[in-house]
Amino acid sequence: MRLPLLAALILSLGGCVATAPTPPPVQTVAASPAQPPRAAAETFLRVVAAVEPVAEQVCRTRGIVPNCDFRIVVDDRPRQPPNAFQTLDRQGRPVVGFTLALIADARNADELAFVLGHEAAHHIAGHIPRRQDQALTGALVAGVLAQASGLSPDEVRAAQNLGAEVAARSYSREFELEADALGAEIALLAGFDPMLGAGFFDRLPDPGDRFLGSHPPNAQRKAVVAATVRRLRGY
Repeated sequence: MRLPLLAALILSLGGCVATAPTPPPVQTVAASPAQPPRAAAETFLRVVAAVEPVAEQVCRTRGIVPNCDFRIVVDDRPRQPPNAFQTLDRQGRPVVGFTLALIADARNADELAFVLGHEAAHHIAGHIPRRQDQALTGALVAGVLAQASGLSPDEVRAAQNLGAEVAARSYSREFELEADALGAEIALLAGFDPMLGAGFFDRLPDPGDRFLGSHPPNAQRKAVVAATVRRLRGY
């Protein structure tokens, strides 16, 4: 297979993807120790009760997606790493899930509120269908370029798969920053401090500014949260 030609095609596709500007760095907020299990569970329930109705109201106000009835679930399978996710059930209802490890690892209610707001924001902004659309577009464009370059059918399919991956990963960074900003807004409206919540990033491995990385650098994400808070508070 003509790998250099395929690589050139995919890189030309990736170059068409817009990237978000890098905001200035912000000061790191020191995190307190993790809470005891019972206290962490009580904090989580309190955060869900406060943030879920705000997220649903923001969702209805924006009017991008048809279903704003969030379902918050806990993944209680043993040995799952700290993680949160957003998906849709079979009826199209938005689901936000937390692993027990993430709930236990949270240093305060503000971190849980920010993570819940962030995951809800992915649904509110319509990121799942947008990511699917971008992947389809990337595959189609890469396929056309590959055919025009005289590649074999197998090479065209390989180019389409790579094109879909490039498009999806490139837009993932943009979507994460959008969700950080909207998640900070939701947390703030619910009565929490997004800047304390963004302290969660201090304990995540920093992906750095890698080409086609699926997540932005942690400093950039914290800067987006800080800028959102300044805008909403009017200073």
